Amino acid sequence: MRPEQLLAPTSTGLFCPPGGFHIDPTRAVERALITHAHSDHARPGHAAVAATAETLDLMRLRYGENCAGTTQAVGYGERIMINGVAVTFWPAGHILGSAQIMLEAGGLRLLVTGDYKTVADPTCAPFERLACDVLISEATFALPVFRHGEAALEIGKLLRSLAIMRAAALIPVR
Repeated sequence: MRPEQLLAPTSTGLFCPPGGFHIDPTRAVERALITHAHSDHARPGHAAVAATAETLDLMRLRYGENCAGTTQAVGYGERIMINGVAVTFWPAGHILGSAQIMLEAGGLRLLVTGDYKTVADPTCAPFERLACDVLISEATFALPVFRHGEAALEIGKLLRSLAIMRAAALIPVR
């Protein structure tokens, strides 16, 4: 099998013809596999969505309980079959619930990362290196203009913001 037979770009995003699903589609589709809950990857209105449980939870928080017709939580390392295509979600280390999605069919292993992060992050499962024949990786922050601060400092900023909001009674204390 050639890579473009397993995954091809379409007007609605990356589509797997033999599996009949999209990965991180740009518009509502019949069946979507979602790498993570950022809005440029996870959108509402799909008839069926497969993603990690954390991604599905974040989608429900953002878009409401009816963010998709049906949902399927897939654990890291869990292999599911979709119309003869083996699909496995692996940690991407980007945000809570983020996943790389491995497609296997016809002797080909194709990996879609969405966003990923290889440095340790206490907020999510660590990135896993995987062997594959084809790697499709998003490069949103690949330009040199993007400089990200040290994770510990950024987390400190977030925690200080939460403390200020709680003190102002904008966020309830649990």
